[in-house]
Amino acid sequence: MRVFVTGSTGFIGTELVKELIAAGHQVRGLTRSDDGVKQLQAVGAEVHRGDITDLDSLRAGAAGMDAVVNLAFNHDWSKFAQNGQDEIKAIETLGSVLEPGKLLVVTSGIGITSGAPGQVRRETDPPVDSPAIPRRPEQAAMAVAGRGVHVAIVRLPQVHDTRKQGLVTTLIQIARQKGAAAYVGDGATRWAAAPLKDVAHLYRLAVETKGPGVTTYHAVDEEGVALLDIAETIGKGLKVPAISITSEQAADQFGMFGHFVTLDMPASSEWTRKKLGWEPNGPGLIEDLTNMKYF
Repeated sequence: MRVFVTGSTGFIGTELVKELIAAGHQVRGLTRSDDGVKQLQAVGAEVHRGDITDLDSLRAGAAGMDAVVNLAFNHDWSKFAQNGQDEIKAIETLGSVLEPGKLLVVTSGIGITSGAPGQVRRETDPPVDSPAIPRRPEQAAMAVAGRGVHVAIVRLPQVHDTRKQGLVTTLIQIARQKGAAAYVGDGATRWAAAPLKDVAHLYRLAVETKGPGVTTYHAVDEEGVALLDIAETIGKGLKVPAISITSEQAADQFGMFGHFVTLDMPASSEWTRKKLGWEPNGPGLIEDLTNMKYF
């Protein structure tokens, strides 16, 4: 298959491009940097220069492709609302180029999936629809599906290796700055997680398993890792104490991330595993946090 990948030189995209090429697919990768050009050329991918906000470059990149995987997202949290709008425009643009019957793979997140506190999120749960959440990739994807394009939605948990761990990476940075690894209350809040290479493999399976209409997958290995365990592991790695704080103190400790540390977001991937034959076998989040280099 001919596959266009945005975010092709990013954390997940780097692994996905290699996996797709190893499986015999022809990959065109979007990059805006000279280093990205070299990285894509080194693994045998076609280079497409552009940016997620350059809609003309997206149209040109997606033209003639059998599938498009959208992994690009600007993680500058100071511009979160604008970045959410840029993502919607990118999904709409990519979908407008694909012919009916082709495939668009859209990245979403467990954290923007509807669910009561402590409820295990499942693939059938709808996305959050709230003015407070500017990201709406799934809603944008639904509109694309209305044109006859097949859509696969991949919801990500905390994706990790020994270098990066999703939102946990920010918790490490905060703990280093504050001199303590904090958790709220008893630390029972849980975040779902999955190893990087297994997540890249799931994306490849989603590309190869084109279903009718819209299909939602959960890239979840561990259903929920307690924030207490995460904080204690970070504390050991940084050689700082792990401390309990109140929910009222969360904003002072974590800034805008105070909201996230109070969210209990376990998730299941039971249906996804059966549908795709996906069997993650990489290390757990705590193992990667234990083995990372903190200094």
